[in-house]
Amino acid sequence: MKEYLDLSPEVSAALKAGKPVVALESTIISHGMPYPQNVETALRVEQTIRENGAVPATIAVIGGRLKAGLTADEIEYLGKKGTAVTKASRRDLPVLVARGQDGATTVTTTMIVAALAGIRVFATGGIGGVHRGAETTMDISADLEELARTPVMVVCAGAKSILDLGLTLEYLETKGVPVIGYGTEELPAFYTRKSGFKVDYRVDSPEELASIFHVKQEMGLGGGMLVTNPIPEEYSMDADRINAAIDEAVGDAKRLGIHGKETTPYLLARIKDLTGGDSLASNIQLVLNNARLAARTAACLNKLTGL
Repeated sequence: MKEYLDLSPEVSAALKAGKPVVALESTIISHGMPYPQNVETALRVEQTIRENGAVPATIAVIGGRLKAGLTADEIEYLGKKGTAVTKASRRDLPVLVARGQDGATTVTTTMIVAALAGIRVFATGGIGGVHRGAETTMDISADLEELARTPVMVVCAGAKSILDLGLTLEYLETKGVPVIGYGTEELPAFYTRKSGFKVDYRVDSPEELASIFHVKQEMGLGGGMLVTNPIPEEYSMDADRINAAIDEAVGDAKRLGIHGKETTPYLLARIKDLTGGDSLASNIQLVLNNARLAARTAACLNKLTGL
C-alpha cells in the first residue's frame, strides 16, 4: 500500500529525524466548514501544532495519491472545492486511487493513512459513532471499526452530539477501545463539556496519555485509543440550546430523507444556521484545543519510544 503514499518533504524529514508528527483529517476542510473559514481553520490548526512542538500532517487523497502532509495550495484547493470532493471512508479508497480522483479523509481514512506513514497521534474535532435510530437504520460510523483495528491515538472533543452517545460508548467497549477523558470523568459532547455518560478512565497529563498508548502497543493488543478532550469552558455552548438545535436538525434530515455519509455534513450545516453561527465558532476552538493536546502527547510518546 505504501506505493500509493506520498509524504510531504516536511513530514518525511520529521519522521526520519524522529520528531513528533500529528495527523489531521481533511473532511473538516471540505465538508465540515464553509469557505474561507475551512481553509483559515486548517492553517491555524497546523500552526498550533507547530507552536506545541510537533509537525502537522494534514491527510487527503489528491489525484489518486494518498497524501500525508499538504501544501497551503492543496488545502486551499480542497477548501474551495468543498463538498464536490468525495468524503472518503475505507470503502472509497481503492476506487479513488484507481481512478486518480480526490478524496477528503474522514477519521477512518486519516487513521489508515497515518498508520501507513508511521504517524501515531491524530487530532480531529469529533468522531463519528452510532446514529440515533441505528437500531432500525444500522447507521454506524466506520470510525468505530477503525478505532478497533488501527494503532493510532485519536484526540477529539468526544463523539458529535448529533449521535446516540450511549450506544457509541457501548460499541467501543465491545470492540475493546479505551475511551479516555482528558481531565474529566464524563464524555464530552463536542459543543458541550458534558453528556451524562462516563468515560472508561480519567487522565490528567499528556505524559500519561502517551504511556498508556505505548503500553497498549507494547502488549500487542492492537487497535487505537480514543482521547476525549472537553471544549474549553469559555467556548462551550448551552446544553439546552444546542440540544434543541440538534433535535430540530435531526428531524429535518429525517423529513428530507438524508442518510448515510451525507448525514453529518447536513446536520453540522443546519445546526450552524440554527445557532446563528455560534456552533461554527465552538467547532473551530475545540479543534485548536485538540491540536494542542495531540502535539504535546506526540512529543511525550516520542520520548518513550525513542523515535
